[in-house]
Order: sequence, then C-alpha cells, then structure tokens
Amino acid sequence: MDPARKRSIRLVVALTAALLLAGGLVYTSFSAGNPARSPSELIAATDPGKTYKLTGKVVNGSITREGHTINFRVRDRTGTASIPVTYTGAVPDPFRDGREVIVTVSRKSGDVYAGARDSLITKCPSKFTAEKTGASPT
Repeated sequence: MDPARKRSIRLVVALTAALLLAGGLVYTSFSAGNPARSPSELIAATDPGKTYKLTGKVVNGSITREGHTINFRVRDRTGTASIPVTYTGAVPDPFRDGREVIVTVSRKSGDVYAGARDSLITKCPSKFTAEKTGASPT
C-alpha cells in the first residue's frame, strides 16, 4: 500500500475518533447540569419523585430549629412565592434570615420539601455592590 494513502487513512481515523470523543464530552457536560429553580418554578413542577436544586432567599422570621433539623421558608429573589423546607445536616455559618441559599430538595409530603443532607449552601452578598461603591452595575 502507498505510504501517502496510509497517512491519509490514519489522519481520517484520528480526526473521527477526536470528533467522537469531543462530542461525548460536550454531551456529558450539558446533560449532567441541573439548573437551580426558584420556589415559583418548583411549585409548578409536577414530578414528585425528582430532586431539584432550589435557590432563593430565606424568609425573615421563618427559621426554627428542632434538634438537628432546621425548618425555614425560601422565597423568590424578586417575588413573594415561598416554600417550606426541612433540612438536616451541616449549616454554613452565614445562614440567616434574608440570606440567599441553594439547597438540593425533594418533595417530602404535601407542600413541604426535604433538603438533602449536607447540601445547603449560602451565597454571601458581595462587598462590592453598586449601592456601597456608588458605581453603576455593569
């Protein structure tokens, strides 16, 4: 067989393999993503056995502790829809009323959502917001 033809065949096989591997990587990256949902989106969801990442702000005055379990409500960032959450696990130090949180939840019973153990994350407010620095947001 001609050496030039062998090189051409190897090049086509290598490029095809690289393309298939890159496609598999892109597919895996995008299919594994689980976007966070707001309380109003979660209320509209009808899949009771599925788990979701819930994001929103802790409703002021809603945090109660019963032993190792914390009960609180999460509301939309800009709206008023809120849902009750029960959570057991590690609680970040900055967790408090009005703080933005992300927690993995599944429907427990009725309207109450159960937070997955050790899945609570608090988002700290930035020190460099437009109100404090006087700069306009970009």
